[in-house]
Amino acid sequence: MQKILEKTLKDALKAEECTLGTKQVMNSISKSKLVVLSKSVPVETYKKIEDDAKKSKIATLNFDGTSVNLGKLCGLQFRISAISLPKISESDIKSLLKESETQ
Repeated sequence: MQKILEKTLKDALKAEECTLGTKQVMNSISKSKLVVLSKSVPVETYKKIEDDAKKSKIATLNFDGTSVNLGKLCGLQFRISAISLPKISESDIKSLLKESETQ
């Protein structure tokens, strides 16, 4: 999953087609197609984002690492707890979700 997710995130960042941070993700969740959450997201915030995503029928992906790991995966020098991707293709979403289920 790491390679597919890394490529997807870097492409989204390069094209500036993503939202970084839990507060920003919560505000823009209705425009998203996929939300990626690290293990560093506080439990209450995690539940709120996940509930909002379910209501809006948006896929969520649990990143199996901390915000530091997610930031490094994106090629950034800072921590990222949550990312939303509004312009990701359905096939990419399916392959990421399928890959995360097999791990």
